[in-house]
Amino acid sequence: MRTGIFLSYAGGFLEAVDQVVELEKLGVDLALVAEAYSYDAISQLGFLAARTSRIELGTGVVPIYTRTPALMAMTAAGLDYVSDGRFRLGLGTSGPQVIEGFHGLPFDAPLGRTREVVDICRQVWRRERLAYDGKHYQLPLPAEKGTGLGKPLKLINHPVRERIPITIAALGPKNVELTAEIAEGWQPVFFYPEKADEVWGDALRAGTAKRDPALGPLDVMVSASLAIGDDVDERLSWAKPQLALYIGGMGARGRNFYHSLATRYGFGEVADHIQDLYLAGKKTEAIDAVPDDLVRQVSLVGPAGFVEERVAAFAEAGVTTLLVHPLSGDRRETVGFVEELQKLLP
Repeated sequence: MRTGIFLSYAGGFLEAVDQVVELEKLGVDLALVAEAYSYDAISQLGFLAARTSRIELGTGVVPIYTRTPALMAMTAAGLDYVSDGRFRLGLGTSGPQVIEGFHGLPFDAPLGRTREVVDICRQVWRRERLAYDGKHYQLPLPAEKGTGLGKPLKLINHPVRERIPITIAALGPKNVELTAEIAEGWQPVFFYPEKADEVWGDALRAGTAKRDPALGPLDVMVSASLAIGDDVDERLSWAKPQLALYIGGMGARGRNFYHSLATRYGFGEVADHIQDLYLAGKKTEAIDAVPDDLVRQVSLVGPAGFVEERVAAFAEAGVTTLLVHPLSGDRRETVGFVEELQKLLP
C-alpha cells in the first residue's frame, strides 16, 4: 500500500514544501495539491517539482470545466516534463456552486465531459493531430462556430510520457463506473471500508468489465484523517468541520453528493439534521452534530493497534493508496504520525 499527503497551508507555503521534502525522505509516495477556488494547483506543483526528486506529484483535483481539454493536456505534459515523469493528473467535476458561482460556466454533462477530456488529453500526449468530434468538444472548432480557420495541430513538444496517469474523483455510481473504465486511479472521499462494496461495488465491477487491460489495475486512492496515539480521540473533532461542510453545506438540498453518500452509509437522519443546521446558518451546531462514529470509520485516528486494524480494513476493501491528512498543527508531530503509519502498512 502506498501513502500520499496533501499540501498543507497551516504554516505557509514554503513551510508546507519543506514538510513534503521531509516526508519524501521517509518514503511517502505521493504529494497532491488541491484546487477548487483557491490558489491554482499548477504553479505550486512546479515549485514542488524543483524541490523534490522522487515523490510523485499530482493535482488533487482540478475541475474539468476550468481549462480547455487541450490546455489541460498541455499543463499535465508540462508538469510531467519539469518533474521528470513524476506527475499524475487528478480530475474532478467540482460542483455547481463553484463552477457556476466562481467560474461562471454551466455545470452540465459531467459524465460526458469527463470522458471527452480524458480522450483528448491522451490524444495530445500521443502527439496526434488533434481532431475530435465529440458531443461537448469539437476540435478544430467547426466553421459555423468560428472563423473556419482552425487546423488540426499536434503538440510541439515530445512529452516525457504518452500516458500520464489520470485519477478521477468520483462518488456517484455512474461516475465511479466511468472512472473504473477509463482512468488509472479513483479518488473517493469519506471512504468507509466496511460499506464500500455495498455502495460502490457494482459500479466498480461494471466499469472494470469495460476497462482496457493496458491501464493496469485501478489505483484506489483514499483520503483519511490521521492521528496515532493513546490520547488522540479529541482529534476526531478536528475532522468534523470538513464533514459538516460537505454533508451540510455543499450543493443544495437534494443535490448534495456528500449528503447522499452519508445516507448510503446509514447516517441518513444524521445527514438530514446536519444539513438542516448548516443551511440555517448554524454551522457550530452542524459540526457538533457529526457523530464520532462516522469520523472514526472514515479516518485513521486512535492508538497504533486500532489504526493498524483500520489500515487492514482499507486494504481489504481494495484501497491501494492512503492519502492522509495529519490532524496536527505541529510539524514534528505531523511527521511523527506519518512515520508511525509507514510502520503499520501491510
